Amino acid sequence: MINFACITPHPPIIIPGIGNPEDLKLAKKTISAMEKLGTELEKEKPDTILLISPHAQMNYHTFVVNSAPKLTGSFLNFGLDMDFEFENDADLVEDIVSAANDKNIPIHLHESFLDHGTLTPLYYLAKTIKPKLVQLAFSMMDYQKHYQYGKLIGEVLKESKEKIAVVASGDLSHRLIPSAPAGYSPRGKEFDEKLIKLLSEKDVKGILNLDENLIGEAGECGLRSIIILLGILDGNYKFDILNYEGPFGVGYLTASLMP
Repeated sequence: MINFACITPHPPIIIPGIGNPEDLKLAKKTISAMEKLGTELEKEKPDTILLISPHAQMNYHTFVVNSAPKLTGSFLNFGLDMDFEFENDADLVEDIVSAANDKNIPIHLHESFLDHGTLTPLYYLAKTIKPKLVQLAFSMMDYQKHYQYGKLIGEVLKESKEKIAVVASGDLSHRLIPSAPAGYSPRGKEFDEKLIKLLSEKDVKGILNLDENLIGEAGECGLRSIIILLGILDGNYKFDILNYEGPFGVGYLTASLMP
């Protein structure tokens, strides 16, 4: 069963020891929101966290599931000696792959290390708990296929006797200000505002039909993660935005979508 769901940003700069004190101060509202999510998740005591990351091992034409028995990673690439290890929920992985094969949805198993799109949320969400983990990647197939994939996963999770938390990791526009890492576009803010409005209205059709030019101008990385999550929840959620900000030119949305 699904007992928790959320959308998180994933900038390593919000991790103490990676971000300097000034960075942490600028992103303090995001950090506070992530800590609140972590407290809420701790109360739910999930057996497994299923996390969708834009930076996981990806294939353009198939969905990839991390099949390593032990899921490990670190922030060494960001100058912080901090290691993570989670047990893979092999039974849940097997059920998802089997269901996808039955529905002719392309899916592929691949062993890989955990990326920062996975580790940054887990730093805040799994500080005091040690659940099993399933790490998913999206693909470059169309949005409708991602929603169908999410619905299939949702059906699998509903049948599970375990308590499962679902996390959609992803940043919104990377082009909010002139100093943003991907450059500036006035449409970045437009995209973020529109997506948040559609999420609050539970307008899945509107999200699946967002203008491709707007999406391209925004330079986002989280839309497909969010669409998979929406498919998993299949309309059964309450959207509670804990925080949205873009102190470094990238949109950070932290929200609960409790089923």
